[in-house]
Amino acid sequence: MLLKKNSDPHLFDGIIYKIRRNSNFMTRTADLLRRLSKEGVLVPQQVKKAMLKVDLEDFTDYDVAPFYADRPVPYIETNSGNVKTISAPHMIITLLHHMELSADQEVIVIGCKGGYLAALIATIVGDNGRVNVLDPSKEVVNYAKDRLSHWPTVEIRMLDDLEIAPIAFPGEFNRVIMTGQIDSIPDWVRSRIVDGGFVIAPIGNIDSQHLMKIEYQDGRAFETDLGNVCFGPIDVDSTSKQHLHPTELEDLIELSIETCEELEIINQDELHSLQDLVAKLNNLPDDTPPIGEGGIPISEHPMVKLLWHYSPSFLRLWPIIQVMLHPMISNFEFNNWNQFNDEEDTFW
Repeated sequence: MLLKKNSDPHLFDGIIYKIRRNSNFMTRTADLLRRLSKEGVLVPQQVKKAMLKVDLEDFTDYDVAPFYADRPVPYIETNSGNVKTISAPHMIITLLHHMELSADQEVIVIGCKGGYLAALIATIVGDNGRVNVLDPSKEVVNYAKDRLSHWPTVEIRMLDDLEIAPIAFPGEFNRVIMTGQIDSIPDWVRSRIVDGGFVIAPIGNIDSQHLMKIEYQDGRAFETDLGNVCFGPIDVDSTSKQHLHPTELEDLIELSIETCEELEIINQDELHSLQDLVAKLNNLPDDTPPIGEGGIPISEHPMVKLLWHYSPSFLRLWPIIQVMLHPMISNFEFNNWNQFNDEEDTFW
């Protein structure tokens, strides 16, 4: 299980707690936006105002510290074991910048990201705008409805099939943003974009995508490649089809190391051990199959053996490392846990 932050304000009464929380949120957000601006992230004024108004903690019960270190933060762990996250702030800002939002627009968000992105968009498009959120996960939809219950211009609905438009859904869209990996833009989305409108989506396979901005004018589509990205799939059920390759695990652990260093929660022994693990993963043969493929029993896979060997060195850091790795680790198709002994099973 992921660790949730302590949400019980024992030392504060209701009013004082809310005032202090709001002050803390605004200070941390302002500091974050200044850092990102210095690092070259373009932060439009309307996006800055929205992020200073919408408190991330209203949309997750997990610790938000990774977000302020420019990392994704989880908002729900589904019954099937999938962790859904709110994107890192630099990515949220990038998406909002390229959406070219203005007042009174109707925006479609496919993949709800905990409702946080929809709240930011609703703030920008104003009281006469409209945000329609679609998601294929019933758990996620129910979660977002609860978190967005006080946002009258936001509607959340189930998307039963990504390739089929929901029944009685608005006819035309100014903007569509898809917040998860897809192979191609569904026909029903393309056919409803108004002239001059566009869709932004991470298009590609599960391992690598290009963030594409596709504008429609006079019946023609004009594509702009906004760069390489790596999003999880929109459909939560698609996640179970993933397999983890050694280079992907190596990248994820390096990202975990960087996060732990930024949060100053890793000592030198742990750092050296994780760096050694990364080096060992890098030295695995190029033809090492992903976990779950190649006919290798899970317990005999070299990646699993390496993780188990180095586990004593990073068990203290496991909660935050799990946040980074869980979306992939949870997808290992471990169908027979009896092949592990009790200690190994406890570790996983």
